[in-house]
Amino acid sequence: MGFVSFLGRLLFASLFILSAWQMFNDFDDDGGPAAYELAPKLVPIQRYLASKIGDRVPKIDVKHVVLASMVLKGFGGILFVFGSTTGAYLLTCYLLLMTPLLHNFYDYETDDPKFHPLLADFVQSLALLGALLYFIGMKSVLPRKLMKKRHLKTKTT
Repeated sequence: MGFVSFLGRLLFASLFILSAWQMFNDFDDDGGPAAYELAPKLVPIQRYLASKIGDRVPKIDVKHVVLASMVLKGFGGILFVFGSTTGAYLLTCYLLLMTPLLHNFYDYETDDPKFHPLLADFVQSLALLGALLYFIGMKSVLPRKLMKKRHLKTKTT
């Protein structure tokens, strides 16, 4: 059972690790292709923050967002392979932050050809998030069950 669990975590995390590796290889002075995709999607966020907070909001640098996503996916994936809940939390943070940003199906009408692929990617990211939350939940429940079983077994002489 231990090897099968490790293999499952490895296959799951390979999606994130290989994606982070691809982003690392494509990263250059301006952030690479990921920065080109993210830049127009960060403009509305910047405008929203400026409207709520004012002109004191620092400009969101796309390169920093790309670097943060590489770190979250890379380290989170590697830690997750070895069964760490920290890795699962890092991947969860990545999915919570980037899913609505990358898969903005809500900006399109249902007749638009971009709507359905974005919706499918959004739902896939939600499924990955659900798997991570299940892993975190199981990791937190199992030690408590073992502790309860140990306390119930007392030796009589």
